[in-house]
Amino acid sequence: MISSLDLPSLRQAYSTGQVTPVDVVETVYERIERYADPAVWIYLAPKEESLRRAQALTKTEPSQLPLYGIPFAIKDNIDWAGVPTTAGCPSFAYVPQQSATVVNRLIFAGAIPIGKTNLDQFATGLVGTRSPYGICRNPFHPEYIPGGSSSGSAVAVAAGLVSFSLGTDTAGSGRVPAAFNQIVGLKPTRGYLSTQGVVPAVRSLDCVSIFALTCRDVQAILRVAAGFDPLDPFSRSPQWTEQPPGLRVGVPPREQLEFFGNEAAAKNYQQALTRLAALGCTLVEINLTPFLTAGDLLYEGAWLAERTAAVGEFLRQTQAGVDPVVRQIILAGEAISGVRVFQDMYRLAALKRKTEMQWAQMDMLVLPTTGTIYRVTEVLAEPIALNRHLGRYTNFVNLLDLCALAVPSGRQPNGLPTGITLMAPAGRDQWLCYWGQRYQAALGGMLGATGIAYGEVSP
Repeated sequence: MISSLDLPSLRQAYSTGQVTPVDVVETVYERIERYADPAVWIYLAPKEESLRRAQALTKTEPSQLPLYGIPFAIKDNIDWAGVPTTAGCPSFAYVPQQSATVVNRLIFAGAIPIGKTNLDQFATGLVGTRSPYGICRNPFHPEYIPGGSSSGSAVAVAAGLVSFSLGTDTAGSGRVPAAFNQIVGLKPTRGYLSTQGVVPAVRSLDCVSIFALTCRDVQAILRVAAGFDPLDPFSRSPQWTEQPPGLRVGVPPREQLEFFGNEAAAKNYQQALTRLAALGCTLVEINLTPFLTAGDLLYEGAWLAERTAAVGEFLRQTQAGVDPVVRQIILAGEAISGVRVFQDMYRLAALKRKTEMQWAQMDMLVLPTTGTIYRVTEVLAEPIALNRHLGRYTNFVNLLDLCALAVPSGRQPNGLPTGITLMAPAGRDQWLCYWGQRYQAALGGMLGATGIAYGEVSP
């Protein structure tokens, strides 16, 4: 039986007849049972249903479908036809008749959906603690948070329960859990993946994100999942740009970086920069201030009001199963006036112009994904302030129309992983995947918490 569920390993095993999709589904359910963390899943498909889907694939040659027999998980704010969508709130649940466009694309390509995963309620949080369905166990240390809001999706990949998963990302939910679980997380260019069939958080900024063990896998899934969707008013076809021969990597001065006392995370970040320089990248110092200032707008102004527009009416009427922190955050948007909304839009435009001056000096920005990680007890005691710390390097990305790829950067002495994020203006997703692959190959190490080394998987 195959040990790694990464795409090249599964494709090799299918093409040689070593395994069938039925064998892989059997393995997936055995692993889920052995991992024994029910908080990962809000809905797990009955095994018999998944086996029927796998059996149906055996009538097709593996080479005919790009994701033939690849098991995956879906964050539970994304529709899967006939399965309840809860967004982490049982009283909000509804049963969609149609799957989200991105889910349809993956299933049509041969991927097998296994279940719906846990999340911070209404995708509001970077911590993974704001769900009535429980807190997913961080696979590296049970006292620490798994990251959010896409907590279940990240843990399912890190624990080797599925090959890849879908998350969503508005403030960093597709990147922070990747860092805390030693996996790869892509926040694609806004509109590149359809958000039709996704419960909105901040609709004009929301993205469907992809988690996988390697950058190569993320890129392969991206090719299938992406595409213009006329059903999504925010869908668009990015303008692709050629990759320059020599890559300039923007790095802020030390005084603009904040690791909240975590020296091990600071050291791993510096080592990551050294690794990129060794790959031929030229490091250039840039001013991070306009990026950080833009990030402050996400939870303090117009875009908080947009969060209220998404689910505020439901939260005003419903008490059952609603996380009190989530309610507090979202309903705070009711106090924001229309005048304030336009003022914030003008302020963001001015800040974006300032960041364009920084982009003239660099091709890619590389930052820590987070400055540190916290224990579950620390987050429960101080839920809003610590969440804000975790979003320092992620909150501005969607507002400024950047794409971003979170990759591992090593481990701390206590065994917890750290991560860095590669960022670039919209339309450079393929660049990020290319450099992410080179960086990940240079880093080596283990894939998530699977116990499988990067060098052991098929090239």
